[in-house]
Amino acid sequence: MSQPRWAVVVPVKHLTAAKSRLRGALPGVPHEELALALAADTLRAVLACPAVAEALVVTDDTRVAAAARAAGARALPDGPDAGLNAAFRHGAAGTIAGWVAALTADLPALRPAELAGALLAAQNGRPAVRRFVPDAPGSGTTLLTAPPGVPLDPHFGVGSAVAHAASGALPLSGDWPSLRRDVDTAADLTAAARLGLGPRTAALVAASRPAHSAG
Repeated sequence: MSQPRWAVVVPVKHLTAAKSRLRGALPGVPHEELALALAADTLRAVLACPAVAEALVVTDDTRVAAAARAAGARALPDGPDAGLNAAFRHGAAGTIAGWVAALTADLPALRPAELAGALLAAQNGRPAVRRFVPDAPGSGTTLLTAPPGVPLDPHFGVGSAVAHAASGALPLSGDWPSLRRDVDTAADLTAAARLGLGPRTAALVAASRPAHSAG
């Protein structure tokens, strides 16, 4: 059975400003490297998802843009308006596919199959309705979807799950732990590690562990 092909928009801040609550989470690892690894592993999973036709990274950071292009994604500079929701809207306006998804860039344990499952569930829901996936705690949002012809209308930020529901989006329910596990704190990173991190983040976590002498 053929299925609609998705455009996935992933905004990433300048690495120096990204994921500020994670600063110092991995001793000896530069913060910018950790922020880049989270985004790179998220993007890797997106590009491996069979439902995705294109991935578009919205960023003004040259390192992020270069990594995105090297992975096979498009990189788009931020638009004139500041903020995460403006970046999502700007990216959605530049997509080619009719079905659009907004995804946060801090899902280092993301599994392509789980993303595909959520996108399929969004397609099979009520027509012309936006859908969203709450994060693991339930208050935030990791994924927002919009069918062709329907504005994305993102409301990411504190309390975004309630904000998205209030805007008319319907929650998606499914067994997608890696899709729900965004990483804002060191505790979140530990929880993501239990699910299995992507290769770049896993390498940094391993590098931050103190060496133990044998014997």
